[in-house]
Amino acid sequence: MVLKLVIIFLFIFVFFNLKNFLKLNKKQKVLRTKKFATFNKKNLNNWMNLTKKERYDLLKKDSLKYMDKRKILLDEIRNEYKKISRENTEGNFKKK
Repeated sequence: MVLKLVIIFLFIFVFFNLKNFLKLNKKQKVLRTKKFATFNKKNLNNWMNLTKKERYDLLKKDSLKYMDKRKILLDEIRNEYKKISRENTEGNFKKK
């Protein structure tokens, strides 16, 4: 009877410790990805220590940022080209 109680308490003790250990691991993974905003040659080891999924997510975010910047730049170039072409056509009509 006493042996059964000891085994039950031991099982409960191990279960709670395992639960706390898993919670800590999840918190550490979340904090680890938030630390690094950009990666370069100096912090290459930090990049390699991330999991495959974390690296993929960071690359995806960087790719989306790059696409947005590129779209803005292309719109500026198009607008500038339209402005220049309008000025050229208006100048040609005034000369005649």
